[in-house]
Order: sequence, then C-alpha cells, then structure tokens
Amino acid sequence: MKRFEVIDLGGGVKRLRRMTRGDDRGSLSRLFCAEELAEAGWRKPVAQINWVENRLKGIVRGLHYQAAPYGETKILFCMVGTIHDVVVDVRRSSLGFLKPIALQLEAEAGDGLLIPAGFAHGYQCLTDAVHLVYLHDALHAPEAERGLNVQDPKLNINWPLPIEKLSERDQKHALLDAGFAGEAL
Repeated sequence: MKRFEVIDLGGGVKRLRRMTRGDDRGSLSRLFCAEELAEAGWRKPVAQINWVENRLKGIVRGLHYQAAPYGETKILFCMVGTIHDVVVDVRRSSLGFLKPIALQLEAEAGDGLLIPAGFAHGYQCLTDAVHLVYLHDALHAPEAERGLNVQDPKLNINWPLPIEKLSERDQKHALLDAGFAGEAL
C-alpha cells in the first residue's frame, strides 16, 4: 500500500500528500519511507530534521538555498495550518531558471513538498499558527547560505497577503541583476 501520493510539478519538484489511516481513536500517516520517496527523487539518507513554528498570518520566510557543492534536497510537510509555498529554480542550465512554482500546502490534507538541490524555497503563512517539519539530505552549511529577495520584481511572485515580519537576513537579499548566473550543480 502506497503511503504517499506524488505529483510532479516540474524540474524535479514534487508535491507529496501523506496517505492517512485512521479510526475513531485517531490517525497515522508516514512522514518518511526511503523506498517510496526514492521513486520521487530522494536519494540520500536524512542528515538533518528541523521543526519550524510560525505564529502569525502573513509571515514570509525565504527564499533560501545552499550554494554548490552544499546543495540539499529537502522534504517539508505542513503539520499545522496552511502556507503559500514558493520554489524558484536557480540551476543555471535549467529550462526553468528563475521561474517560480507556487502552490498552497495544507496540514489537514497531509501536504508536503520534495525540493531538489538547486531550488530556492520560501513560504507565506496563511493562518496564524503554522508548523512545518523539514527533512534534509545534507547538513546546514552557513558559509553556503544564499537567498533571493522575496519582493524581487524579476521573480514576479504574487504573495497572497501583505508581507509581515520579514527577517533582517531576508530583507538584505539583493535584487537580481544581469550578473546573477545561478548555480552550477
């Protein structure tokens, strides 16, 4: 029995939906299955798991990625609340270079996302309480942290709500210019 529904969004990005089994006592859903998720593009062991809590509707986090050779594949699941999720392809040789993919992820639906290395990721909270769990196939490398400006007109991201509480780090991401060549993976 499959535990995940996998929908290809292009460029290796996959929407994941956890299949839930339950009865009047509650429910069970699987967050990770190496065999099933390998079919979706997950190739390495889990190196790190993070839990993120967001308290306010409108918060935007992102658009983050790690530069090569520290690129990482991530799986994230929305565990509480709803987000407007955005991934942007930063692979210089990709046909989807700098084209955002946006979708809504809801905890109640068991929604998640597999994001391959070479994509920047960010999201906006659409509810007051949002909790996410991230699985990473590489350790965090502070020296490789990179980001795109969430308000960059070249990306043309339509955030559904006014942006609230953007971190100081995210505010400092420069706008794209002709010199941005992307990442070579």
